[in-house]
Amino acid sequence: MAKRICRKFLLQSESQIDADPLPSSSSSKIPFRSTKVRKISSKQEPAKPQITTSGGNDPTRAFPNLTGTVKSLSSSDEICTAIDHLRRSDPLLISILDSCESPNFKSNPPFLALAKSILYQQLATKAAESIYNRFASLCGGEAAVVPDTVLGLSPQQLRVIGVSGRKASYLHDLATKFIDGILSNSSILEMDDESLLEALTAVKGIGVWSVHMFMIFTLHRPDVLPVGDLGVRKGVQRLYGLKELPKPVEMEKLCEKWKPYRSMGAWCMWRLMEMKG
Repeated sequence: MAKRICRKFLLQSESQIDADPLPSSSSSKIPFRSTKVRKISSKQEPAKPQITTSGGNDPTRAFPNLTGTVKSLSSSDEICTAIDHLRRSDPLLISILDSCESPNFKSNPPFLALAKSILYQQLATKAAESIYNRFASLCGGEAAVVPDTVLGLSPQQLRVIGVSGRKASYLHDLATKFIDGILSNSSILEMDDESLLEALTAVKGIGVWSVHMFMIFTLHRPDVLPVGDLGVRKGVQRLYGLKELPKPVEMEKLCEKWKPYRSMGAWCMWRLMEMKG
């Protein structure tokens, strides 16, 4: 098999998780590098996904799927493999992959990322960033955004920095579930997608869309299809020339060919809408 040369992707951007109640194309504003994706010849043999036996907190841990075992998209090699797979499985994606810029993900501790997603809900990015920065400062710095600290903040303290009473209750519910052991950073990393969806949607203020964004941009899971995201739905509609926005069942059928890299396929849909918008 010919040796593939892939560019190394610098995983430095903020994970993007916003409001769940209003799924939208806000996910399209995902930071990325200025390095374009390297075009891979359609005649070249696809690189086989690398298998890892490590687990737990390893960001390159393996995920089982229908076609074998793939690694987290934290791995630059796996991003290259995902791009190669999409080019071969769906020729309509080739022009997007040739013209868009490479994904650029950053890992945050799960609790921090989930707290941030709650704070960002239904707010413009600039306003959300301002409130989040004040929240982190109130906790004693971003590294101190941990369950005990958050639970120790009163609704009044949070209201002073712009956090509504409703969001304060969401933050406290999240922190309580971590303190009680229902959730933990390590257990979140180890759960399969279905179990994680069930566990996180049990937290007040966190819905399916938020969990999908968390899986993609914080955990870098390779095969997540956010069927409720408006940007992805519009992208699929445009890609396949549909008269109406596809419903979840139709999305599953149309995007079946993207497995086991539907997260990267969703990323392409956000890029497509940016290119057309």
